[in-house]
Amino acid sequence: MGTIVVNNPSSDKSGGSVMAIIGLIILVVFLYLGYVYGLPALRQVQVGAPQINVPSQIDVNVNQTK
Repeated sequence: MGTIVVNNPSSDKSGGSVMAIIGLIILVVFLYLGYVYGLPALRQVQVGAPQINVPSQIDVNVNQTK
């Protein structure tokens, strides 16, 4: 009976470190954008209805000096 030898092609792993650096740069950019735009947007979110204070009386008399 014959022996079958399967030789897998060699894989080139030289681009792995470059892709890791690019991924790290993209992650840092997303974190920066989230810090710059995301945090102020979260601070402006109001929970519930806004409170509006209406005075009970409004003085509409106009005093003009001659």
